[in-house]
Amino acid sequence: MAKMTKAQILASLAETSNVAKKDVATIMDKMVELAYTEVKKSGEFTVPGIGKLVKMNRKARTGRNPATGATIQIPAKTVVKFRVAKAAKEAVL
Repeated sequence: MAKMTKAQILASLAETSNVAKKDVATIMDKMVELAYTEVKKSGEFTVPGIGKLVKMNRKARTGRNPATGATIQIPAKTVVKFRVAKAAKEAVL
């Protein structure tokens, strides 16, 4: 199964909504930009019907180097996760 490229997504949205491809690209770029700034500022950004980007703090933990088997300390860090909406799960699965 081949995945859709950004150009294919833009063409499909432009065709089905009767909006210029350039306008669809601008809206999509602005939405991505908004998502980044909102996650950075408030910790989450929701796309209704699709899911939510969430900023989370991951605790420090002990791990193992697979090559040597030595124990290493993995530091705490902040990560971004995507939680799929229930409606999206039900529509796809």
